[in-house]
Amino acid sequence: MRLKSLIRAALVAAVCTLGWLAASGRLAVAFAQQPKADTPTEGTPSVLPRPDFMFEGKVGKTYKDSDPPQFPQPVKAPKNAPNVVLILLDDTGFGQYSAFGGGIPSPTLDRLAANGLKYNRFHTTALCSPTRAALITGRNHHSAATGVITEAATGYDGYTCVLPRSCGTVGEVLRQNGYMTAWIGKNHNTPAWETSTAGPFDRWANGLGFDYFYGFNAGDMNHWDPVLYENRNLVPKSADPNYHMTEDLADKAIDWTRKVTSIAPDKPFFLYVAPGANHSPHHAPKEWIDKFKGQFDGGWDAYREATIARQKSMGVIPPETKLSARSEGLPAWNTLNDGQKKIYSRMMEVFAGYATNVDYHMGRVVDAVKQLPNADNTIFIYIVGDNGASAEGGLEGSLNENLFFNGFPEKWEENLEHIDEIGGPKWFNHFPSAWAHAMNTPFQWTKQVASHFGGTRNPMIISWPAKIKDKGGVRSQFLHVIDLVPTLYDAIGITPPEMLNGIQQKPIEGVSFLKSFTDKFSPETRKTQYFELLVNRGMYHDGWMASCRSFVPWAPVRGEFDPLTAKWELYNVDKDFSQSEDLAAKFPEKVRELESLFWKEAEKYNVLPLDWRAVERLNAELQGRPSLAGHRNKFVYYPGQIALPDGASPQVLNKSFSVTADIEIPDVGAEGMIFTHGGLTGGYGLYLRDGKAHFVYNMLAIERFTIASEPLPKGKVALNVNVAYDGKPGERGKSATVTITANGQKIGHGSLGKTVPLQFSLGEGVDVGIDTGSAVDFTYKLPFAFTGKIEKVTIDVQ
Repeated sequence: MRLKSLIRAALVAAVCTLGWLAASGRLAVAFAQQPKADTPTEGTPSVLPRPDFMFEGKVGKTYKDSDPPQFPQPVKAPKNAPNVVLILLDDTGFGQYSAFGGGIPSPTLDRLAANGLKYNRFHTTALCSPTRAALITGRNHHSAATGVITEAATGYDGYTCVLPRSCGTVGEVLRQNGYMTAWIGKNHNTPAWETSTAGPFDRWANGLGFDYFYGFNAGDMNHWDPVLYENRNLVPKSADPNYHMTEDLADKAIDWTRKVTSIAPDKPFFLYVAPGANHSPHHAPKEWIDKFKGQFDGGWDAYREATIARQKSMGVIPPETKLSARSEGLPAWNTLNDGQKKIYSRMMEVFAGYATNVDYHMGRVVDAVKQLPNADNTIFIYIVGDNGASAEGGLEGSLNENLFFNGFPEKWEENLEHIDEIGGPKWFNHFPSAWAHAMNTPFQWTKQVASHFGGTRNPMIISWPAKIKDKGGVRSQFLHVIDLVPTLYDAIGITPPEMLNGIQQKPIEGVSFLKSFTDKFSPETRKTQYFELLVNRGMYHDGWMASCRSFVPWAPVRGEFDPLTAKWELYNVDKDFSQSEDLAAKFPEKVRELESLFWKEAEKYNVLPLDWRAVERLNAELQGRPSLAGHRNKFVYYPGQIALPDGASPQVLNKSFSVTADIEIPDVGAEGMIFTHGGLTGGYGLYLRDGKAHFVYNMLAIERFTIASEPLPKGKVALNVNVAYDGKPGERGKSATVTITANGQKIGHGSLGKTVPLQFSLGEGVDVGIDTGSAVDFTYKLPFAFTGKIEKVTIDVQ
């Protein structure tokens, strides 16, 4: 009977595979590349899930004349399988933390490094969603359909941001091989249009192989008033007046790990912790910010000089490394006036407080795991950034990063007026681009710039007390984020599945570097690696790196560009650690060789077509991305509809629309939020207070237009706000006229001098009857629940 079940399972799998391959036109290729069908004698099955259990004993007429019953047993992980704790920080530079010579203390990183290994030639993709897709699948980001962030997806194979089922995640593979799995923190790998409570949920973290999820489904998040989910359930707003998201995420990681190891102490676990830091908003408790008062008054140029000196003395970079030139367009510190220095130094102090705070809380997670049984057999992997530090705050810094994503520059003079509020709940702040460049010492450029190491070279620390004995050692093999999954499979004893959940799997594109754990001089396993992000291109091969940059990362609006004629630079990175000496003029044939290799790799891994547009791609409607809202002009919502993400909300930008609320106001009056879309970074809301209706339009925190009505009648009221857009079709961000009526009678009127052109928010959408997440203005206290009765709210879009 056991043989029959195996044959049956194999036939089902074969039929599924042939059907998929025939439908996709890949049948011939698949047969040509098909691996051996036999399950390896060592490792785990190459087809997952395992076949259904079938009783192999004798079955008689009754239990009395049958063999003793047997139950299917839980899958066991390979013998001596280690626990795995994977920590991934956001937007962090190579020269930021003390563990790699930076000026921001990192005691957790320091402790792990002292008991493990520092990898100083580990590379990411230069942007968050792409790096995270590559990290959890072991495939290049374009192979995993994530060539850009989910909010900028386009309809080409490498850019849909819909993780292919042929790229199974490490969470799913470990789960089916006996591991308990959890994902805590940032999930930026679910398509934006699939993040509502209507699902589908198969690409939420739980659907990607993680038993437990606690975090947010967005690129960034307000740390004071976040929108969080526990598995699929919205987390209520905390009542703690000192709440901060980083601490909360660490608490949940510790709680989960303790619980599951108490319940199943013999099962290994895989804990993936991805805090929101160090991505904007740079939100930190005041006491953490105050630790750094005055420490950055010397400026970013002095910081770079001091950092490279520390890096050399620590041995984390070669002693002959040169400090790369200040990247094009960034000002020297000594050219700034006193006001600029004051605001920019403060922004860096805030960032430092934010950055050291997250390392502290990751330390709490590490320490908690080390107190558990079998702690020595735990692989701790601490990746210091999904890309380099971010320059998206612009040359003058930002109080609201969403201004960048809408194409608006900021002025330091205006920001200086709010210097004491930076880092607190009123702003979505980000430091200036030149500080990001300094955090990436000794390299050129920053996040987004995949052509240069300032965007892609991130520190990585690995500690495995049971196996790694070269404590404090440095490893300099050239690695890429796709190499981590095969290394874990190698360390655990797992065979990468060829078939997963009925889907033929793409080959793992990373290569294991496990030997480097025990051999400092183990040969490099990665000889070739392409890089591409927003047409910033790089091609590494056998110690040489060709680099071709497109646009500066702090320019949100980008013009025409010809990638076929763009200039390529050339670096011998085996000898030139920091890419400081361009050898393109000296070795033009090497440039041509690497450029040609890039185009071959680009075609192989779905990098084409190249697309250098920036903020235009963030508008889902302009790009034609799917939307649960569909092409309707009318939307009806009821009480209890909360935290509907922006990607599933009515698309009201650059057009006329109206909000009609059918409400009932008791004789004693009512107050509270009726309807809101967006929050701190941009949006609008309709609420009642003091017997009047108030319509507020948050113009990216630059200005908040508020229109109040005359007193409202009691009883049933049809409250309508009509927003008449003044722009013509195709014109973005123009003014609008607002009219408020109650039961058909005009009770309020006003104008909006300008409107949001591209997006309200990266994370917040629609609420009815309450305000989740952050407030659209600061005149009310969250959650500002409506105390009357709401029958329904109707949005009509013209």
